[in-house]
Amino acid sequence: MQRLPGRVAIVTGAGSGIGAATAHRLANEGAYVVLTDINDEACTTVATTLAEQGAQVLALHHDVAEAEDWQRVIDTVIEQFGRLDILVNNAGMGDIDDIEQTTIEDWDRTIAIDQTSIFLGMKLAAPHLKASGHGSIINISSIFGISGGFGTSPAYHAAKGAVRTLTKNVALLWAQQGVRVNSIHPGFIDTPILDSVRGTDFEKTMIDLTPMGRLGRPEEIAAAVAYLASDDASFVTGCELAVDGGFLAR
Repeated sequence: MQRLPGRVAIVTGAGSGIGAATAHRLANEGAYVVLTDINDEACTTVATTLAEQGAQVLALHHDVAEAEDWQRVIDTVIEQFGRLDILVNNAGMGDIDDIEQTTIEDWDRTIAIDQTSIFLGMKLAAPHLKASGHGSIINISSIFGISGGFGTSPAYHAAKGAVRTLTKNVALLWAQQGVRVNSIHPGFIDTPILDSVRGTDFEKTMIDLTPMGRLGRPEEIAAAVAYLASDDASFVTGCELAVDGGFLAR
C-alpha cells in the first residue's frame, strides 16, 4: 500500500545517487515529486524515467546555496501543486583536504552547499510545510556528521555536524506546529561518486570499516527517507537515523 498518496515532495540533488533513488521511492509511494539539481541534464533524465512509469514529477534547476533559487523552486511548487508536504535536503558536496590544505574559499563553498542550503530550505519552506498537516523534513547528513572520520575533509565534517544539530533545534521549535524534522546519516554508499575508486584499496577500506562487510545501496537510504516522510513516523522528530551497516556502532 502506498504511504504518500497525493503528497508533494521536493528532493534536492535528485539527478543521481541517493537523490535519484529517493525520488523513485517517493514516487512509488504515491507522492508528486519535484526533483531539483544543478545538473539539469541528469535531473531531467531521472524525471523523464519516472514520468514514463506514470509518476507525476517536475524537474527544476536549483543551486541550493542560493536563497533566490530556493524561493523560485518553492514558488513554482506551490503554483504547480498548491502545497508542499515533504522536503528532502539531499544535495551536497565533499572535500578531501586536511585543515592545513583547505582554503577559505573551499571552506566557504562546502559550508554553503552542505550546511547553509539546509537552513535556506527549511526557512523558506516553513509556511507551506506548516500548512500541510503532514509536514516532514529529512536532512541528509552523514556518518561524518557524528564521527571524526579520517582527520580530513574538515569543512564537510563541520557542515554535516551542523546539519545534525540544526535538525534537532528546528525539530524542537516545530514539534507542536505540525512539522517533523529528522536527519539521516548514511555510511559508505555505492553511488556513482565511487566509480573512480572501484576495485582499489580505498574501496576495500570502506568495506572493511563497515561491520556488515559491504557498501550500502542508495535504495536503502531512500527507504529510510520514505519511512520518515510517512505517517508511520508520526511520533518521530529530532531523530538521527544512521543507515551505515553498523559503522557508528563501533
